[in-house]
Amino acid sequence: MTTTKTLRASGRTVEIKRADKEMFPDDGITKADLAEYYRAVARRMLPQLRGRPLMLERHPKGIADGRFMQKDTPEHFPDWIRRAELPKEGGTVAYPVCDDVATLLYFVDQACVTPHRWLSRADRPDHPDRLVFDLDPSGDDFQQVREAAVLVYGLLDELELPSALMTTGSRGLHVVVALDRRAGFDDVRAFARDTAEVLAERHPDRLTTAARKQSRKGRLYLDVQRNAYGQTSVVPYTVRALPGAPVATPISRIELDDPQLTSRRWTLSTIGERLDEDDPWQEPLRRGRSLAAARRRLAKL
Repeated sequence: MTTTKTLRASGRTVEIKRADKEMFPDDGITKADLAEYYRAVARRMLPQLRGRPLMLERHPKGIADGRFMQKDTPEHFPDWIRRAELPKEGGTVAYPVCDDVATLLYFVDQACVTPHRWLSRADRPDHPDRLVFDLDPSGDDFQQVREAAVLVYGLLDELELPSALMTTGSRGLHVVVALDRRAGFDDVRAFARDTAEVLAERHPDRLTTAARKQSRKGRLYLDVQRNAYGQTSVVPYTVRALPGAPVATPISRIELDDPQLTSRRWTLSTIGERLDEDDPWQEPLRRGRSLAAARRRLAKL
């Protein structure tokens, strides 16, 4: 017999149907467990979600049996879930937007394990307020990732751009910069690419901007391709659809010194203790920065 779990959030009642469905069968994690986690972490997540178009990674049969990535909001979604209709080639897409806890829980009911966000907000979709460097290792050596993160944020410090760090819950780390939304995506991506090129030139034996794996030759790939219209990035504190239910987790710089750090260090079952600590993203992303002065500094290097 299937079960339905009823939750109250944001002044609404949300039903989690088939609440006993095991979304992570090897770990015994059910849809109800996922809903309780997202309700608990919503205070940290919602500031990173509000106003942003989303792509939902849905696993109706659990993570072991396929997925689909949903951009267009289905007609059966309730009217109280916000849509953002944005242009694409040949038409528009009505993206879902998550502005409250009830919406986040409804996504779980729809078997969404991981929401992915745009780097811009729906009111100015061409002007991002986040810039992301995705540190993609060639193998499983996370020391390579930790060392690369120090190099990336070191250069960003030279450019006077505060940055924040996050384990992706998959393989690598994200280094994130808050922007003031003056620059469009083309300019932001060009800046990110040029910054990555400077890093690769400084450390040619350790870093590369080569997208093709054959060209990387064991070096860490500085991926800036997410900095584009319509591209998405994993949301902080989301659960990844991988064995063990790893969580994309914001971290502080000092945690890069920990040799035990990996991209999957925290999971749904262990993340709770961090939620009682200070948010490491609170300060570095408090205010969006202009790229104009940073570009001038970069040009002098």
